[in-house]
Amino acid sequence: MAYRLALVTASATLVLILFGGLVTNTGAALAVPDWPTTFGYNMFLYPWSQMVGGVFYEHSHRLIGAAVGFLTLGLAAALWRAGGRLRWLGAAAVVAVLAQGVLGGLRVILVTDTLAIVHGALAQAFFALLVGIAWLTSAGARRSGPGVDPSLRAATVLAALLVYLQIVFGALVTHAGRLDLHLAGALAVYVVVPLVTARLGRSGDPVVGPVSRALLVLLVLQLLLGAGSFLARFSWLVLPGGQVVMVLLPVAHRVAGSLVLGAAVVLAARVAARPGSLARSGGAMPWVGSRVSPSGSAREARG
Repeated sequence: MAYRLALVTASATLVLILFGGLVTNTGAALAVPDWPTTFGYNMFLYPWSQMVGGVFYEHSHRLIGAAVGFLTLGLAAALWRAGGRLRWLGAAAVVAVLAQGVLGGLRVILVTDTLAIVHGALAQAFFALLVGIAWLTSAGARRSGPGVDPSLRAATVLAALLVYLQIVFGALVTHAGRLDLHLAGALAVYVVVPLVTARLGRSGDPVVGPVSRALLVLLVLQLLLGAGSFLARFSWLVLPGGQVVMVLLPVAHRVAGSLVLGAAVVLAARVAARPGSLARSGGAMPWVGSRVSPSGSAREARG
């Protein structure tokens, strides 16, 4: 149950990030001037017929955010019931989603770009946390393999951190025009991540190999979307599709960045978990409440 909830919550958060990008790139961030109400209405009772233009993007973003909040509470409850160390990750997710909601509201009231940058950065960190929880509660996390060189643990963590930092630099481009930092971050990511995935791909691990290849595909897609976003915003070229393409390219770039981050987090979690030790312990995961049957197979205790 915890795995399904984590997967649904992470997917809903990705949709939330997509709508957040639409809010930013359509200029709809202040289409609704009040918070936590919407034009004086209870947020959940605002008439659908009045959700037009920028109000549609902004109010939809709020509703999806509320749905993510409720899903996170359910996920935290399921993890707490299951026991194990993951219950604390569930608690951290609740704290993060509450902070994210407050930041989003303050962004409306105070109208500062600093809050917008922090709001966007926390959204990606929250998504990464949910992806990590989904991975750790999945059947794939229990699959044994030949193991990965322990020296690569720090490298995979560095790769994930660089990807996250690059996403933060992307927010600085949007709200502060710091293209120089984003380009420098891109250079670091496209040097470090392919080197790490190349070494991981030779490990023979049944999870690391496919995820490494998927990450490389996502990096190529992200590079193409980034180039398109750059041309749409900073060049004199007129791209086919006009304004629609100018809005959708940076939004797609943001969503693809989230997927790159998610894949990097899965790799880091897989390598850090030392899957060879799972085989020796009968497949039990110390981070999830579980028990081992006499035959040596692990079953979840309550999740």
